Amino acid sequence: MEEEQLKVFDEKRVQIGIATRSEVHEKGLWHETFHCWIVSEQDGQLYLYLQIRSPLKKDYPNLLDITAAGHLLAHEEIVDGIREMEEEIGIYAKMEELIYLGVLNYEMNNGNFLDKEFAHTFLYKRNIGFDEFQLQEEEVAGIVSTRLEDFYALWEGTEQLIEVVGYERKESGQREMIQRQVGRENFAPHPISYYNRLMQALKENL
Repeated sequence: MEEEQLKVFDEKRVQIGIATRSEVHEKGLWHETFHCWIVSEQDGQLYLYLQIRSPLKKDYPNLLDITAAGHLLAHEEIVDGIREMEEEIGIYAKMEELIYLGVLNYEMNNGNFLDKEFAHTFLYKRNIGFDEFQLQEEEVAGIVSTRLEDFYALWEGTEQLIEVVGYERKESGQREMIQRQVGRENFAPHPISYYNRLMQALKENL
């Protein structure tokens, strides 16, 4: 995976070449990713699905993150990113069913891991039950949902903890239902600017 070829860009999103995934994060090169946030309606309320990153992940293991996301490879276009939904969480959708929220670019520096992403971000609104998710073991350890308004409150700073409900897959392959309180520290550390632009885009499209 570290030797996957990715397109790299300057800060204005003009392609300047191709580099390996490892080189992209060692040097902090701008690259493209696909993000999809899934929202479902239950009993008149909107819920946001979050994945629990696998403990096997090199970066941010066991933390809550985007429902499905991944890098766009050098030979891929934006539309090809939809494979991440199929691969990671077993949810099949057509590109025309997704709502494009735009490119949310951001930078993160976590020591030896430099991340500069042009994140092509999508919303998929569909009523999905937990039993529909089929998780890719090496990528995703579980799926939870939270009320969308609680997610907003957490990242707007009006709540310190919110409730998530869902399941984690254990080593035996069995699903263990979970219900817990989580804070910002339980999420993959995308910059607050990313969450602010995401929330604005969600509110404009829901």
